[in-house]
Amino acid sequence: GRNLFSQGEPHQGVWIIESGTVRTFYAGPSGKEITLAYWTRGHYVGGPEVFGRGRHMWSANIVQDSQLLFLAGRRLRQLAYETPAVAIALIEGQVQKGKAYSALIQMLGTRSISKRLQQLLIILMDHDSTRTDEGTVIARTITNEQIAAIVGATRQWVTQSFDNLQKKGVLTLSRQHIVVHHP
Repeated sequence: GRNLFSQGEPHQGVWIIESGTVRTFYAGPSGKEITLAYWTRGHYVGGPEVFGRGRHMWSANIVQDSQLLFLAGRRLRQLAYETPAVAIALIEGQVQKGKAYSALIQMLGTRSISKRLQQLLIILMDHDSTRTDEGTVIARTITNEQIAAIVGATRQWVTQSFDNLQKKGVLTLSRQHIVVHHP
């Protein structure tokens, strides 16, 4: 639950996630929050101003025990000049973030809550699952409350939707896994 940075604070640099999970989110003037993404090992948070200029447009907090490496913006800029591989890695990271945030905007702007939940399950299947004879197994590292924050619903709605999908035989839900039988 520890905050890494908050909207409006000056950018200082980036945090590279060595292990664990970090949530990025935007809080509106009313205090309502929307989860932008959950970032895991190998990703970084602290952008888009990776070189430490400007102010944060959103916030980030740690949602799972994590090991993070902080790189000051000035040092990261120097590394990008000196080592082309670092510059390429930064560009590739920004591309991934751009895709994630673009998908979120498209999903929120054009799909019903039910379709958003379906899309999120497909994304989890594509990025964080294993295939078995039973179906596609998604490791349950995300709670119904976190899913609700991503799709713009309540935790109760997510729980009810999962119950309905289980009754239809689409998936099986446990504390450790979501098994999707029929995508």
